[in-house]
Amino acid sequence: MLRILLVLLFVVFVYSHEESGPWSCESGSEIRVESEFQPGLITLDGHADDWKSIDGSHFSLLLALDPDAENEFNGGKMTVKSVHDGRDIYFLLQVDGDYAYFNGEGNKCPSVALMYQIGDDASYHNMGGCEEHSTSCTNKTCKGHEVDIMHFSIGNAIPGRLYGGNPIDNRDGNGGDRFGHLVDLYAWNPHCRYLDGTGPSGSVNDSSAQNDWKGAWWHSSFTVHSGFVKDESPYAENGKKGTYFFEFSRPLRTMDHLQQDVQFTIGGSSKMSVAFWYPVDGQPWHGSGHYSVNCDWVPIDISQSSSLSGKSPDTASNSSWNVASAFSLILSVAALCVSVFVSYRVLHPKNVQFTPMEDL
Repeated sequence: MLRILLVLLFVVFVYSHEESGPWSCESGSEIRVESEFQPGLITLDGHADDWKSIDGSHFSLLLALDPDAENEFNGGKMTVKSVHDGRDIYFLLQVDGDYAYFNGEGNKCPSVALMYQIGDDASYHNMGGCEEHSTSCTNKTCKGHEVDIMHFSIGNAIPGRLYGGNPIDNRDGNGGDRFGHLVDLYAWNPHCRYLDGTGPSGSVNDSSAQNDWKGAWWHSSFTVHSGFVKDESPYAENGKKGTYFFEFSRPLRTMDHLQQDVQFTIGGSSKMSVAFWYPVDGQPWHGSGHYSVNCDWVPIDISQSSSLSGKSPDTASNSSWNVASAFSLILSVAALCVSVFVSYRVLHPKNVQFTPMEDL
């Protein structure tokens, strides 16, 4: 099973990175994604209802290997939204597209991937940019070029159901997903790419590695909201117009100690990219079907809580001090008032006239 996954990944990524000419990129510096602090807001089910109040970033989808405007995906732009709750980070990818689904045939169904910079020298272009060949790339020869990848191919995934990290694959110590192909990978270049916990021939693999991602997908043409089972495939009529939704989550920090997972920091920034495959005109996707939201890394900012966002540590500290000072003043005034009242009662007791018992 692991060998089958690796072969499939080789076909998906290597052949989608055969360039036809010199590489050029004109990236807008203003492009970025913000992950807001919104605890308890998102349910991971593929539905976008709970994302309506979250602002998103909108991207044109251009061919990853030839990012010219004339090659833009004809379905429309992709919206990327993100929030975090202080423990997990969540993503929603939303893109218009006619429904296309063929059970068990991943390259006839849409597919998405998220990629993040891990190593300081890791470039977006060439998936990390290590110049070593597949026979010579190792964690030493390609040190600093590590990228983290999550890839979701929905050909075996039921809409609305969770996929990704599961006890069986995590028990085996790798980032695979034998049920829905939502896999956790790392790479140094398109030819040196491995499931978490695995590596080049002869390398020391780590049995404690796991798939830290979970995710689900949905399409707006579905008439059933409660969910499907596998026997209902293909779930809707192919060709129906609508919108695809891909929803993912992962802990901000993972137990990775082999430089195979990106580590997010609240208040910090990371670099990411999003890839999208689609069977254009009903044809199985390949290199020309690989789109991207940008031709370079897109910054993602992990916001602090709303009470601290936009404030420096000194400003937040001063604000806390002002609140504490005001509270202390109120307590002091209240204590003074009580002291004055007690003193008055002691020094000026109320005289009560004595009445003998026999006069009652």
